Amino acid sequence: MENEPVRATHAAPLTRRDVIRYAGLAAFAGMASPALLRSALADLPRERRLHGLSIFGELKYAPDFAHFDYVNAQAPKGGTFSQIGPTAQYNAGFLTFDTLNGYILKGDAAQGLNLNFDSLMVRAYDEPDAVYGLVAEWAEVAADGNAITFSMRDGARFHDGTPLTAEDVAFSLTLLAAEGHPLIAQNLRQMESAEAISPTLLRVTFTGKQTRDLPIFVAQLPIFSKAYYSDVTFDQSTLEPPLGSGPYKIGPFRAGRYITYQRVEDYWARDLPVMVGQYNFDEVRFEYFRDRTAQFEAFKAREYLFREEFTSKTWATEYTFPAVLNGEVKRETLPDERPSGAQGWFINTRREKFQDPRVREALDYCFDFQWTNANLFYDAYTRTESYFEN
Repeated sequence: MENEPVRATHAAPLTRRDVIRYAGLAAFAGMASPALLRSALADLPRERRLHGLSIFGELKYAPDFAHFDYVNAQAPKGGTFSQIGPTAQYNAGFLTFDTLNGYILKGDAAQGLNLNFDSLMVRAYDEPDAVYGLVAEWAEVAADGNAITFSMRDGARFHDGTPLTAEDVAFSLTLLAAEGHPLIAQNLRQMESAEAISPTLLRVTFTGKQTRDLPIFVAQLPIFSKAYYSDVTFDQSTLEPPLGSGPYKIGPFRAGRYITYQRVEDYWARDLPVMVGQYNFDEVRFEYFRDRTAQFEAFKAREYLFREEFTSKTWATEYTFPAVLNGEVKRETLPDERPSGAQGWFINTRREKFQDPRVREALDYCFDFQWTNANLFYDAYTRTESYFEN
């Protein structure tokens, strides 16, 4: 479901974003090479120590920010949040799980394992590209963009009390590049090395052929304990809860049925600006059912508390059970202006009969979106105008 994006224009001085935008358009038009774009970026001033990283070079939040704007800094702690996980990362499954290793290809991992691990930096969800320091207090980018030095924050520790050092981060990145899920390992192909210069300094070096978002990808990867994985094989499925350092620990679970995460009350980073007002529930629980009908019936029976609906027919016709009518279940439609994927029929223009653009246009006219939307999708959709909507 899509919404009309809000558009605004304003005059502003030339920034790194402008340079990327204009140089990128020029490159697309054949007027500038990637080398010219890199040169333009390199010529712009860089701060030595950065409290965050951005693909576009600018950050919304200043170094002394207190917390993200979208959080309630005084939010109370406590309670339980239960749900059917709406998204899955890497090898995580929607309908079942049989492993607590969520960063390799083998097995169907439980959802929410990222809650167990910290990373160098974390996303700001009111910016399209920015990350700010968590384990890393600051980062220093080399002039050519091919190396980044991260400084570890004092006090970072794993759940067993052992310190989290640059050696753990270097070990984690090297391990993920060699044995991690293909979606991780393939992204790390242009990471040349990750080495601990000292217990508190990490240098990540790239090949020079990396995409501009690779440093941000690296900064968000989980950090593992090198000591823990000296005794545990990383590339195997397991139901043994791994040692982490994040805001939650793995609690009671039953493979294929449910998993809980319990808040770490003495979490080392709880007062950092990137964590204030977040991770407030004492327990986060993910429920599993083998099909969508069972999922929905369980929600109606109050087996879990939050559900994100993806089926227009269900949303339009089946939220009529008593808990909705008496107000115990609240229905909300949230605006979403993020870039969305495309749904449709994709024409193979390599075939001769589809090479005439008039034929493709005629096929487009043949599809009655208005009728389909009204009769099949309950007027829940707006027609996309681009492969890159919003």
